[in-house]
Amino acid sequence: MWKYYAVLSAVFAGITAILAKMGLKGISGNLATAVRTTVVLFIAWGIVLAMGQWKEIKVLSKQNLMFLVFSGVATGLSWIFYFKALETGPVSKVAPIDKLSVAIAIGLSVLILKEPVDWKTVTGAALIVAGSFILIR
Repeated sequence: MWKYYAVLSAVFAGITAILAKMGLKGISGNLATAVRTTVVLFIAWGIVLAMGQWKEIKVLSKQNLMFLVFSGVATGLSWIFYFKALETGPVSKVAPIDKLSVAIAIGLSVLILKEPVDWKTVTGAALIVAGSFILIR
């Protein structure tokens, strides 16, 4: 099932890039990020409330909270820089370069989480990096 969710994530990320570029006309990336974040906030809490998962708040540990806060900070910074890049750059170059995050996530998963990787994963990550460098030039 995770593969379907991952594909849907990619589809919506692609749509997001186009909609974000269209929504940036005449406004700053910071304002755009704030509006987008507010929408995400309402959707996320709406899903949690609708599914009855708000009860899980009781089991959140300090470690859960710490890593989720750090993840939120990283997400916020990622979105701010993404929108700054979209303000002045073409989606066709910004979005693929942003996807270097895939190769970075693979590398960090090996280094920090000690996840195993096979040759296909390493090759895919290398191709993502190579494609991003081609686009940068």
